[in-house]
Amino acid sequence: MIIDSHCHLDATYFPEGPDVVLERGRAAGVGHFVVIGVGQTTEAARCAVQLTSQHRDVSATVGMHPHDAAQMSDVVEAELAELAAQARVVAVGEVGLDYHYMHSPADEQQQVFRKMIALAKKLSKPIVVHTRSAPEQTLRILEQEDAADVGGIIHCFSEDRDFARRALDLDFDISFSGIVTFKNATAIQDVARWAPGDRILVETDSPYLSPAPKRGRRNEPANVVHTARYVAELRNEPVEDFVAQTVRATVRRLGLPIEG
Repeated sequence: MIIDSHCHLDATYFPEGPDVVLERGRAAGVGHFVVIGVGQTTEAARCAVQLTSQHRDVSATVGMHPHDAAQMSDVVEAELAELAAQARVVAVGEVGLDYHYMHSPADEQQQVFRKMIALAKKLSKPIVVHTRSAPEQTLRILEQEDAADVGGIIHCFSEDRDFARRALDLDFDISFSGIVTFKNATAIQDVARWAPGDRILVETDSPYLSPAPKRGRRNEPANVVHTARYVAELRNEPVEDFVAQTVRATVRRLGLPIEG
């Protein structure tokens, strides 16, 4: 069994519906799916939570993605807080900073990030962090807001060893996506070799970032097996042992309702 620790299953990405995608994942050996509920409205969050009531092997997270930070309002914040409090919502996220696309102003991204960290601490749930082109700012906010109180995951890890070391010290685990399989991802591959085995998770971030040999196609949870195999080879570890360790790490971090 393997866990996809981060997948988006919104209908806009998968018009065939999440049930079909989940079944393909199960056929590939995925035993649990962490579905991320983020978007310009709370619809994706509601749908992610609904999936948890329909499938025992699905857990959810909800939050406000930095791309959508400008859409935050008191009403949205209140609904996210209500959804995040539900039992099968295992983390607040993905939240953070994205200074690459700047779909929302930096100051609004920072404000929303801090609010989401505060919500996670209030609920005693971990945080799933998105960071792009903002490494120092991301770490600074995590430090200033005492995010180590709840810890979490640096999802779709795309930084270097120095960032990884500081994140681990803040009690944030590292989740590798298909990016680690890209030929030019040398810094990420270095971290994958170096990182403590019990602090590594794997994910698809579907429908994005398909791993080799699936690049150029829409990504989906079934493809997480390719990322896991690649990282295991980087670490010179048996695939079965590496996968089992990622399952234990994911269960520990997110408190999933399965045996690790």
